[in-house]
Amino acid sequence: MADTPAVEPTRQPTIDGAAADRALAAARRRYADRRPNSARQAEAAARVLPAGSTRSVLDFAPFPFRVASADGAVLADVDGHRYIDFLGDYTAGLLGHNPPEVADAVRAALERGWALGAVADDEHRLAELLCDRFPSIEQIRFTNSGTEANLMAISLARHVTGRDRVLVFDGAYHGGLLYFGAGGTALQAPYSYVPCRYNDSRSVADAVAEHGDDIACVLIEPMMGAGGCLPADPAFLADLRARCSRHDIVLIFDEVMTSRMSTGGAQLRLGITPDLTTLGKYLGGGMTFGAFGGPAATMAAFDPARGGSLTHGGTFNNNVMTMSAGAAAVERILTAEALDRLFERGERFRPRVDDVLRPVGMSASGWGSLLAIHPVPGPITGPHDLAGFDGRPVELVFHAMLERGIYLARRGFVALSLAITDDHLQTFVERLEEAVDELVEHGVVTPALSSGAPA
Repeated sequence: MADTPAVEPTRQPTIDGAAADRALAAARRRYADRRPNSARQAEAAARVLPAGSTRSVLDFAPFPFRVASADGAVLADVDGHRYIDFLGDYTAGLLGHNPPEVADAVRAALERGWALGAVADDEHRLAELLCDRFPSIEQIRFTNSGTEANLMAISLARHVTGRDRVLVFDGAYHGGLLYFGAGGTALQAPYSYVPCRYNDSRSVADAVAEHGDDIACVLIEPMMGAGGCLPADPAFLADLRARCSRHDIVLIFDEVMTSRMSTGGAQLRLGITPDLTTLGKYLGGGMTFGAFGGPAATMAAFDPARGGSLTHGGTFNNNVMTMSAGAAAVERILTAEALDRLFERGERFRPRVDDVLRPVGMSASGWGSLLAIHPVPGPITGPHDLAGFDGRPVELVFHAMLERGIYLARRGFVALSLAITDDHLQTFVERLEEAVDELVEHGVVTPALSSGAPA
C-alpha cells in the first residue's frame, strides 16, 4: 500500500492581518481607478447577469477583468492596457490566442454550413485522433464541456457495474456540478458520494473496505487543478489502480487539465491506465468541448447494434466549429514534440517561482506547464494542507502582477500556453520578485519569521 509519506506539517507564514487588509483595499482601489471603462461595463452587466458575469471563477472585487481582444500570448483590456496571458483561460487556452491553423479550419467549416443535425467528417476524424493518443480510449463520445463528460462517465460506470456510489476526493473540482470543496455541496449532482483524502491510500482503503460492494467508480484528477495544482503521488495512483481492479470498481481519470502532460495525457506519462477518461478544454481547439471514452466493450452501452441501451443526447455535441477546430489543433499543433517541450519548460519554470516565494513562507506547486501559488510553504499533498489558511497574500500577488502587465488567476493559478516564450517566463519571475518585495514593504509578511520551512 502506498501510504502518504510523513512530512513536516504545512505552516502559515507570519501575516499581519491589518497590513494585509490595508494593502488589499489599496490594490482594489488602484485596480478600479485604472479601469473606468471596465467599471461602467461591469455595472451595466450586473443588471442582467448575477455578479456581472456567467462564470463564477471570473468574479472578484471590485469587478471582473474585462478583455477587449487577444492575440498570441497578449491580452488587451477595454481600458487599453496590455498583459502577458499566464492564465490561458484556466488551461483551455493552451494553443495561445487565435492560432491560424484553427482559425483557418473553422472558417473553412463555416463556409460549408453549420447546425447540420447530422454527422460530418471532422467528428470521425477528431475521434480517431484522440483514440490513437490515449491508452485507455478505444471509443469516445463528445460533449459540450468537461462537466458533462464527467457526469456521463459516472453514469456509464454506474450502469455497467450496477452500483450506485461514487468515490471522490475532498477539495476536488470536476465541473460545476461536481465540486467537493467549500460551497460546492448545494449544486452537487445527486449521486451518493464516498469522500476520501487525496494522496492518502489509507483513506481509500478504509472507504473501499466499508463501501466496496456499492462503489461504482472512483473519479480523480491525476493532478488536482482547481484544488491547487497538487499532483497525485504515482505510488498512490498505482495503488488506486490496483485496488479498483481487485474490487471491480471503474477508475475514471479526469484529464480535462492533465491531458496536456503528453500526447496521451497523464496516463501515458505515468504508465497508469484508467478504465474511463474524461477530456475537455483545449482539445476542442478553444471551442466548447468535452469528451469521455474507454474500452469498446464499455462504450458499447451507447451502441444499439451491440445491445446498448443508453442514449446520449446533446444538440451541440458534434458542432461544426468544435469538431473542425479540434481536429486541426490535435493534428497540426499538439504534436508530441510541442507538448513534451512545454512540459519540460514548465518543470524548469516552477522551481524558479518557488525560489522567489520561499523566503516569505509561500510556495508554488504543480506539474508540467501548470502551477499554483500558495500562501503557505510546502510540501502540500492535498487540499487538507491548505484548509483554513489566509489567502490574502496570494490576492495581493495577483494585483501586483496585474499592475505590472501579467495576468494570472486571482487564486494564484498559472497555465502556460504554447505562445509563452522564455522571455515571457523571465519577465514573470522578475515581476514576481517585485510583487513579493511589495508584500514585505507593506508589512504583510515578515521574511525573518516566515522562512525555514521545507521547500
